[in-house]
Parts: sequence; C-alpha cells; structure tokens
Amino acid sequence: MSSTEDQPSGRAALVEALHVRQNLKRGVVLGIAFTAAIFLFFVVLAPNTVRPPVYYVALAFVLAMTSSGLAAALLVMRRAYKLTREL
Repeated sequence: MSSTEDQPSGRAALVEALHVRQNLKRGVVLGIAFTAAIFLFFVVLAPNTVRPPVYYVALAFVLAMTSSGLAAALLVMRRAYKLTREL
C-alpha cells in the first residue's frame, strides 16, 4: 500500500481538515448552553410567563438547534480561514 491510499481524499479529506466533527460537538454544547441561559432568564425567572410550558420547551428546542448549527458553522468557517491563511 502506498501513502496516498492511506490518506482520505475528496469530501472526507475536507471534513477531516476542517475538523467538522469536533466543531459540531462544540457547536452543540454552545447552543445548548446558550439556550439554557435564555430559557432560565426569560421563562424560569420571568414572573409573567402566560403560555403553557410546552410552547416554551418547543421554542427552546428550536433555539438550541438553530444556535448549535450557527455556532458549528462559524467554528468551521474560522478553521477554513485559518487554513487558507497558512497557504
């Protein structure tokens, strides 16, 4: 086997170079932490929450998924920028 066969090519190489999996994990943690802080501040500590709690939980889920995706995308873009600066 040559050394070129051991290295991934195409999409796999790009995903590996951009550290997509690690950045996705970090993005999910950041998104959940952000959502927990927002939920705590606006729902748990707020005295005038008038809607049923199910609505707030659904909104928290949407916020968590959206902020996680945004954080992961920003982390991947930061990594891509660093790699292009090295070229």
